[in-house]
Amino acid sequence: MPARATWRALYRHFRPHRWTVALGGFLTLIGAATAIAQPLAAKTLVERLGQDQPVTAILLGLTALVVLGTGIEAVGAYVLERTAESVVLAARRTLIGRLLRLRLPEVERTQPGDLMSRITSDTTLLRAVTTDSIVSAAIGGLGFVATLAMMAVMDPVLLGVALAVMAVVGGAVALVMPRISQATKRSQEAVGEISTRLERAFGAFRTVKASGAEEREAAVIDEAARDAWRHGLTAAKWQSAAWSSVGLAVQVSFLAVLGIGGARVASGAISVATLVAFLLYLFYLIDPVTKLVGAATQYQVGAAAIARIEEAERLETEPEEPPGTGAAVVGGGGPASVVFEDVTFRYRDDLPYVHHGVSFEVPGPGMTAFVGPSGAGKTTVFGLVERFYEATGGRVLVDGVDVRDRPVAELRAAIGYVEQDAPVLAGTLRENLVFAAPDATDEQIREVLVRARLDTVVERLPDGLDTVVGHRGSKLSGGERQRVAIARALLRRPRLLLLDEATSQLDAVNELALRDVVAEVAREVTVLVVAHRLSTVTLADRIVVMDAGRVRAVGTHAELVASDPLYGELAATQFLASAPDGPYGP
Repeated sequence: MPARATWRALYRHFRPHRWTVALGGFLTLIGAATAIAQPLAAKTLVERLGQDQPVTAILLGLTALVVLGTGIEAVGAYVLERTAESVVLAARRTLIGRLLRLRLPEVERTQPGDLMSRITSDTTLLRAVTTDSIVSAAIGGLGFVATLAMMAVMDPVLLGVALAVMAVVGGAVALVMPRISQATKRSQEAVGEISTRLERAFGAFRTVKASGAEEREAAVIDEAARDAWRHGLTAAKWQSAAWSSVGLAVQVSFLAVLGIGGARVASGAISVATLVAFLLYLFYLIDPVTKLVGAATQYQVGAAAIARIEEAERLETEPEEPPGTGAAVVGGGGPASVVFEDVTFRYRDDLPYVHHGVSFEVPGPGMTAFVGPSGAGKTTVFGLVERFYEATGGRVLVDGVDVRDRPVAELRAAIGYVEQDAPVLAGTLRENLVFAAPDATDEQIREVLVRARLDTVVERLPDGLDTVVGHRGSKLSGGERQRVAIARALLRRPRLLLLDEATSQLDAVNELALRDVVAEVAREVTVLVVAHRLSTVTLADRIVVMDAGRVRAVGTHAELVASDPLYGELAATQFLASAPDGPYGP
């Protein structure tokens, strides 16, 4: 990112906390001021010793100055650290809220592990640059100027010697800073890659083990870890060079000042006390210079994190709507109607069209089945109805209203959706059931458990509904996960129910029972189902046959067997195979 854009982004995170940061900076500044006064007290101490005068009061004053300065600086440091944690919290909350509103195509184009690392790792790097570096730059700058002013009062010649040495080293540090930013950004990208590869392995953990691929996956993740290590070493190398230059500058300056200052003492141009005080100021200069170099280093590290956070924030999101939008319509109203008017769609501009002028009408209630070969565009119909994707052309109407003209939350509140893979979230069975209907009563839960034939499953679980189902429902069978997904959709009491191969993993007994449940629901609700089994298709009030992104035919089972060769072929294949779970396509 350009420097101006980086500063704008940093200020956006810093702005809500600017007064707290100012307070912490002010306390730190007071602590720094007491440190600047200490060499003056030391100068007076040396002069009194040379004049054989009492020094007890000076020693007590110097001790009090050190203790007071340290205490005030400690309070300032706590205020800044607390504010830094608040900056990280605010950044994470904003980023989490935004990422959960991402449009589905953005999520499909981005690795989930990389997005997670931007929330966890990159925001952590943000903490230093938005507080410590800003305050360090301000305090270090003021301390640097104040110390130089005191040194100039004591002896401008020695000041010129010290500044000449520091200018040379400072130029070298300026060349190092961009390298720190580049190495840090690459290191953070590598950390994101580690998260991505770990997420891939844990997401298909049984497959990894069944394939004997543990060592291969470990090698892939290890390579990403080594990339992060290499880039981290590069950043550390340049940071070490920057920090070492501070000590080098002061030490070389000390030697130069000691040599030239000794000569000036011998010539009578300055006193020994003045030389001692000047050397003390030179050492006190280490702190403000260190703060300035640290601020510059933290800025480079933070700039890399800001760039990755800004990339995530630029991803396209769904419209932000007031909390509770659509909640009032959950479970309310009559059956929905769905109409596609000459809909065209493709997932990206560089990909071929999935839908080529798809048109059909589904009045409610009743069941409509979508059948066709794999890749015909059946599941995409559901994605467009849910507004996971926007139609490229044409219109998708629900209840006679274009879905693009309705609030997303209101639209989805009226829809129950069971996906192909029937995802179950980590947590308890109860949490999964009420995920789409958090206000459901115990009576409603019991009713839906019976309808989805989950009541016997719950009875045998050790903690009933409060049993933890594991990562992605790993403690449940495939059929149980599918029934949980169906129960979750039914508990929402939708006006439109979308079932995408919803019974594909059920045994014959449970499939028959749930088929009857769906048929019962269809008397009051509009049900759209991507047909996986012929038994489901024959119960449908209407069947939409799709092929290569077009609607080929619409009718009942008997009508289509007689009139549409493709449907007749699909139906004949099912009968000949005598397998009720033969695939019709996604």
